[in-house]
Amino acid sequence: MITYIIRRLFAAIVLLFVVSAVTFSIFFLMPKLLGASPETLATRYVGRAATADTVRETAERLGFYDPIYVQYLDWAKGIFVGADYSYGSGVEHCPAPCLGYSFRNNQPVFPDLIDRLPVTLSLAVGAAVLWLLGGVAVGTLSALRKGTIFDRAAMGISLAGVSLPIFFTGLLSLSIFSYNLGWTAVGGSYVPFLENPGEWAYNLLLPWITLALLFSAQYARLTRAGMLETMNEDFIRTARAKGLTERKVVVRHGLRGALTPILTIFGLDVGLLLGGAILTESAFSLQGLGKYAIDGITNYDLPKVMGVTILAAFFVVVANLVVDLLYAVVDPRVRAK
Repeated sequence: MITYIIRRLFAAIVLLFVVSAVTFSIFFLMPKLLGASPETLATRYVGRAATADTVRETAERLGFYDPIYVQYLDWAKGIFVGADYSYGSGVEHCPAPCLGYSFRNNQPVFPDLIDRLPVTLSLAVGAAVLWLLGGVAVGTLSALRKGTIFDRAAMGISLAGVSLPIFFTGLLSLSIFSYNLGWTAVGGSYVPFLENPGEWAYNLLLPWITLALLFSAQYARLTRAGMLETMNEDFIRTARAKGLTERKVVVRHGLRGALTPILTIFGLDVGLLLGGAILTESAFSLQGLGKYAIDGITNYDLPKVMGVTILAAFFVVVANLVVDLLYAVVDPRVRAK
């Protein structure tokens, strides 16, 4: 088991390096390949009335004249030891881990990411619990009651949940439950968990339900398909022949056999959401990582966008690592691979 964990950790580290290199190339190499000069790149960081000398000085100060691998190594070094960024006559130190420096508001990106992470983390974790429990429960009941009215209604609602975009269901739910009925908090309200747990949950209830509706539909259909296949296996008939109760057969043998694909998409979904639920945060005006990325794109603040991208990639890689370790718990045969 220890060898398996070490092997997966090493693979995760290599993957993070590759993702960071590819992401950096997309933001800084692709514009050059498309014909953008260092001066063109530097114009994004100066005012509209900047002179040619100011543009050249800015390009030199930001390292745009250096080879791309030198720029990447300087950026990567900042993650471990920090970096110094000069603007005008001043020098600003970006402490490690430095994921970039925003010249739009003259401050490092990483502290902003940490400030907004609790919002996205609260949204993702709460919604993940709802969609996992709800989706798996509905999918299991649909498989056990195949062909009944409940099965057809559940799968019909699941199809609608997958088909409807989140910005539509989010704005519709806000209009009905917040503005008209007043049952839930208005969008944009967020209270830290440690400050007031009850108000924290109340303010995020509608975003949780809206986001969970989208994902639980997919989990319900996937669980149903997996359970239908698993419940027809020989080991299920053997378990019933041994006299086990139907509950133990379903939960201990049937559901456990259908967990592998669910674990796969659950790890990916949670990892992606931790990197920012862009549409949900925009619909409910939550100041999380997704909204931060949108603001960076709108203001053409590349360090912000890249910081969110790298952090999202980190969460996806970590989530996949956790899923790999859970595979070994659910199915011991994985450890030998």
